[in-house]
Amino acid sequence: MSVRRKNLKIGVSGVRGIVGETLSPALAADFAASFGGYTGHGIVIVGRDTRPSGEMIENAVVSGLLASGSHVLLAGVVPTPTLQIAVEEYEAAGAIAITASHNPAEWNALKFIDSTAFFLTENGMNALLDIYNQPQDDFVTEQNFRGVSHLEHVFPLHAGKILERVDTEAIRRARFKVAVDCCNGVGALYSKRFLLELGCAEVIPIFEEPDGIFRRKPEPVVANLTELCECVKRNGCHVGFAQDPDGDRISIVNEQGVPLGEQYSTLIPADRVLERTPGPVVANIQTTKALGDIALRYGSEIRYSKVGEVNVAREMLRCNAVFGAEGGSGGILWRDVHLCRDSFSAMALTLEAMALRKQTVSGIMNTLPRYWSATEKLETDAQSACNALRFFAQKYADRKPVLIDGVRLDFEHSWILARQSNTEPVIRIYAESARSQTDAKHLAGSVAGELRGFLVRDGK
Repeated sequence: MSVRRKNLKIGVSGVRGIVGETLSPALAADFAASFGGYTGHGIVIVGRDTRPSGEMIENAVVSGLLASGSHVLLAGVVPTPTLQIAVEEYEAAGAIAITASHNPAEWNALKFIDSTAFFLTENGMNALLDIYNQPQDDFVTEQNFRGVSHLEHVFPLHAGKILERVDTEAIRRARFKVAVDCCNGVGALYSKRFLLELGCAEVIPIFEEPDGIFRRKPEPVVANLTELCECVKRNGCHVGFAQDPDGDRISIVNEQGVPLGEQYSTLIPADRVLERTPGPVVANIQTTKALGDIALRYGSEIRYSKVGEVNVAREMLRCNAVFGAEGGSGGILWRDVHLCRDSFSAMALTLEAMALRKQTVSGIMNTLPRYWSATEKLETDAQSACNALRFFAQKYADRKPVLIDGVRLDFEHSWILARQSNTEPVIRIYAESARSQTDAKHLAGSVAGELRGFLVRDGK
């Protein structure tokens, strides 16, 4: 790829950068114009999360799309999965989601969705980059601008698909008290009302100001959920849900105020879907082995894909899967609603399972397989990350590492994956053990130490 800028990430997760450094209005407008050409100058829907830079980037994106001859439908501040559903509903040529998802506040991004309502594959991104790097400068003249229209009430399309597929009466009878951490993102506009429509008796939101000024770090991992855990315990809630700024990731806190972790937050929704409709399951290579064990209970097959929502979704299409998971991000894909990562579907399935089984979150989790996990993260540039992972694969070549995405090593009671992130300039390390938390932490720390040592020797 010819675009080479520090802290600018381009791939299946879109174009991500730090606003004011690598992500500028000019860059956003150029990529939007290129995407207009890629989609054939049709209808393109634009939506964003609540980040303060979103309005600026949105204006730049609209300018680029208009210049390319596209007709723009502005959806405003909406969850990313809502935008994907809208592409399908309005038969649009594509969409651009302006969101850096779980990245820190200084980042923003353009995530590209094609006419199939999926994010661009690696091949699609390469085609878009060819247009971006070889512009034809054939912008339309003034009389040919196609204009901007505003989409109202887009989220109800999304919510309606979920509400008609779950037992809201069972949820209403259970009279659940629920806490939801909206992370000052799109959930601040939609989550409380959605949970009440599902039938929850009381919803207690935190970080509910939809201003994009994140009062906690945006990634909904255990370390960032202190306030939600305290809220659940203080208010006697049955469950707590944490979202990321664009509403596609989920993390669950049980009735005791204990977080399940992003990996295990996918399990109750998975178990509920398979109980309803047994069928193939797809998970990315960074997903807990417990999901495969659950699939086995229902006589279902599990397949693995590269990390990245589009990779899971495409594999689900190929094998007609009923459920997909991105364990490392706490993302679930429920085919009955849409093949997109969706925190709202995850919340609904979790509540339905609790209501129908008349069990607490911890009670249900006690019936599911259990592993222990640990993570590490090493900050480094892309070239150094490639070098380090190559070293790691070569060092353990005799163990026949799985190389479909990063380097994965499987042992008798554990496994570990080291891979370059799609969204940040880091190497992510994920370890899982059937023995103990200590064993998982030791494995993750050992591999992190090896890679860190290589980076030091390599001068990085």
